[in-house]
Amino acid sequence: MATASNGSSSKYDVIVIGGGHNGLTNAAYLARAGKKVLVLERRHVLGGAAVTEEVFPGFKFSVCSYVVSLLRPEIIRDLDLPRHGLEILPLDGTFTPMPNGDYLWRVNDHGKSRREIARHSKVDAEAYEEFGKAMQAMCRFVKPILSMVPPDPSTLNPRELMKMLFIGKRFQGMSSEDKYNQVQLMTMSAIDFLDQWFETDVLKATMSASGIIGTFLGVRSPGTAYVLLHHYMGEIDGAFRSWGFSRGGTGAISNAIAHAAREFGAEIRTEAPIAKIIVKNNRAQGVVLQNGDEIYGDVISSSVDPRLTFIKFIEENQLPGEFLEDVRRYKFRGSSGKVNIALDALPDFKCLPGPGAHLRGAISISPSVEYMERAYDDAKYGNFSRRPYIDMVIPSLTDPSVAPPGKHVMSCFVQYAPYKLRPGLNWDDQREAFGNTVIDTISEYAPNLKSIILNKQVLTPLDLERDFGLSEGNIFQGELSLEQLFFLRPVPGYAQFRTPIKNLYMCGSATHPGGGIMGAPGRLAALEILKDGAS
Repeated sequence: MATASNGSSSKYDVIVIGGGHNGLTNAAYLARAGKKVLVLERRHVLGGAAVTEEVFPGFKFSVCSYVVSLLRPEIIRDLDLPRHGLEILPLDGTFTPMPNGDYLWRVNDHGKSRREIARHSKVDAEAYEEFGKAMQAMCRFVKPILSMVPPDPSTLNPRELMKMLFIGKRFQGMSSEDKYNQVQLMTMSAIDFLDQWFETDVLKATMSASGIIGTFLGVRSPGTAYVLLHHYMGEIDGAFRSWGFSRGGTGAISNAIAHAAREFGAEIRTEAPIAKIIVKNNRAQGVVLQNGDEIYGDVISSSVDPRLTFIKFIEENQLPGEFLEDVRRYKFRGSSGKVNIALDALPDFKCLPGPGAHLRGAISISPSVEYMERAYDDAKYGNFSRRPYIDMVIPSLTDPSVAPPGKHVMSCFVQYAPYKLRPGLNWDDQREAFGNTVIDTISEYAPNLKSIILNKQVLTPLDLERDFGLSEGNIFQGELSLEQLFFLRPVPGYAQFRTPIKNLYMCGSATHPGGGIMGAPGRLAALEILKDGAS
């Protein structure tokens, strides 16, 4: 037995808090290096926000995260995930229905997308080619940064200076036009950036949506152009701009990583919620479970967010005051909700009736820039959007295993749903109205929707916090805003996965390079733990 409540227990090299995909990746790399690793997950199912659950009999939903794009190729390769059951099915294109009966339907076939854009604007069809090339150059610059530990600019350590020099040289090596674009991307709003390239309103609105996901910002807010790039880097198995479904839902990704970790010797426990981290003499020494069991380990690696790690699990007097202040300032500001729907048939869109390939990709309710900005206006004043931006997918068309024969699952990601509602409102009372607003909004474009709904699950930011341990319901464990990226994530001076407490590390989405089903934070943190030889 590895646990005992009276203080005596066998010891682990590393205890990983949280069985989300980053925690599991962290555990897999450490176990692969020969460490004795224990993963503790508070829920009955692994995956954190990358989870598949049979919410209604026969209907399996990717309850939170629903598409995969950024999963690092080196992780797929190092952990041999296809052998452990990982299979990514392509998600082809984005279909945007419009109120006037028209639509915009971009697909992975570049020529087809160009012809479709030309239908709306010949000028934009030409610009689309140039925009794609410019964004690829930006991605090439940023991509290596996703796989590196951020430098610490406050130190004179030669190794840190070399990292900064590496980034500086890469920037210097870009063409002057690419440099100009890169600076713009880091500072501008998604719309201001897109305005320089395109004139078609629906095209700009749909593309700008990538700039607001997981942020409490509008498409006209400065800094959203970089978030757009973060999502533009979607990469599956080395191919830029590839988005896909995991066969069996996003939980299948977490399960494949868990399978690899177990094969390397990691022990994984579910229904093992943490009460506190044991700290003695400024050194992490173990954890106490909510049932009182104490488990000891040489290293504690936390994949949960900074608020849970440092404010809930650790006594205030164990941490430096300045660090605690920075943690308290760290912005979560959850802004999204999720509506998962079990369907008896397929939605029928007025602008493109009947079943077809347009339903196999993402369906985006983002008809105009003004529509997107008005959705944000509601949120600024503490209301959920009355006409929200919605990103829908119907994974059962590509992966029939997730629904009974002839039935479908539809996953709706919704913005804005602010965690903090205006005084007098609370999410438990507003949940039903929020779900109905989402269904009413989609029904304006697909009038048959209400008649084919068998069941629905509505997740508010409060549900994401309570059920999935995401503080304030932020899907990325903290906003991807510029002041919370790279060597500032989660707080200045602690972006290299280490913390003020010796042998306590962070390995979740609140660390570099941020959120999405990427696995990079878990992998990079494991490499730093191994480098420190802290065991």
